[in-house]
Amino acid sequence: MNFLEERIVKDGVVKSGNVLKVDSFLNHQMDIALMEEIGREFKRRFGSKKVDKVMTIEASGIGIAAFVAKEFGVPLVFAKKSKSINIDGDMFVAEVESFTHKNKNQVIVSKRFLHENEHILIIDDFLANGCALQGLISIAESAGAVVEGCGIVIEKGFQIGGRVIRNMGYHVESLAIVDAMDAESGTITFREQ
Repeated sequence: MNFLEERIVKDGVVKSGNVLKVDSFLNHQMDIALMEEIGREFKRRFGSKKVDKVMTIEASGIGIAAFVAKEFGVPLVFAKKSKSINIDGDMFVAEVESFTHKNKNQVIVSKRFLHENEHILIIDDFLANGCALQGLISIAESAGAVVEGCGIVIEKGFQIGGRVIRNMGYHVESLAIVDAMDAESGTITFREQ
């Protein structure tokens, strides 16, 4: 069991509807030492790739991706879920559906921050159905950038997202892959990696 799987077993909560709550350490309250370790692990896994920028989607991916960007020494750009008055100029836009929130959002990235031939590492906290990742990949490709890989903290291996993204030909590294969860017993089964 790796460092993340141990933490999920210790502090994660399995809820009905295939929900894994990790808000006490990952995506509401953040354990900074754990975030640093996650950043180092993604650097280890993608260190041989050329990475010019790290990209994620707001909100819960930002903190994680910031630690990854720090390890690579590159900027972090994140897709916003709504247009605000301080975003001007041309934008890349993709529609994504959230498994957690059960809604669709248009996500946007200013064309000032993604460029042709840049090498992008996409980072996110969860991978379930793959909609957010597909949206980020679409934005990167619209810019003419190269997606070097997708780093996921927790993948729900029993849902289709990981298979879909890998079948599209992208390099996906998930720090923990959950193959099964049982809300009644609170048990979590991880895939051996």
